[in-house]
Amino acid sequence: MSDRATPDEQQRVALAVSTVIFALRPHPTTRRLAVHLPLVRRIRAPHQGRWALPGGPLGASEGLGAAASRTLGETTRLRPRYLEQLYAFGGPDRAPSAAERTVSIVYWAMVRPQEADAGVAGVNVRWFLADELPELAFDHNLIVEYALWRLRNKLEYSRIAAAFLGETFTLAELRGVHEAVLQRPLDPANFRRQMEASGRLVPTDEFRTGGRHRPARLFRHDESIHLADNGPLTRA
Repeated sequence: MSDRATPDEQQRVALAVSTVIFALRPHPTTRRLAVHLPLVRRIRAPHQGRWALPGGPLGASEGLGAAASRTLGETTRLRPRYLEQLYAFGGPDRAPSAAERTVSIVYWAMVRPQEADAGVAGVNVRWFLADELPELAFDHNLIVEYALWRLRNKLEYSRIAAAFLGETFTLAELRGVHEAVLQRPLDPANFRRQMEASGRLVPTDEFRTGGRHRPARLFRHDESIHLADNGPLTRA
């Protein structure tokens, strides 16, 4: 039996973090709300000049969540209150170098419009429509596709829409989030019945006034239902 390492054993493995940040912003053509995300232009090889998700290498002494927050803040200045670990991507062909294999731990988050506006936008950081992306660096198109799939599935049974809204909101505003994420119109009466039957909403004694319509009651999400369920893990 030989003690010599095989080529696969000689390959180094690097750990990195990336973050998918979703926000609802007006579509540039229709002006209806649509899902957007910020991308960062790579300024060095590999894939120099291509757009990519915010991210970077994992520091030797930092946790995964801390690394995701740090790299996101350094590139976009976005600091979402809620970050959830999405998935790990580690295919052997992710990196162009045969000598190193990169495993990315991907986080995702949703931010409100005012939070999105506080981020950096410029030559090397830009907001893109999540469903109309160019060819991204590495496998980041696949990562975004998976994140969108998770978002649309979780919207049906969780309070994840709360991350796009303020502390209180009308049912029309909540329906607007669902329509933007699901990309289809929803019947207002059916939506109201479904939301009231879900047990996820708590009516308040406040109303949204102004405009041509009668005041609309404000709701809030039941905060005992967490955005993410990590079981016994408090940090991931």
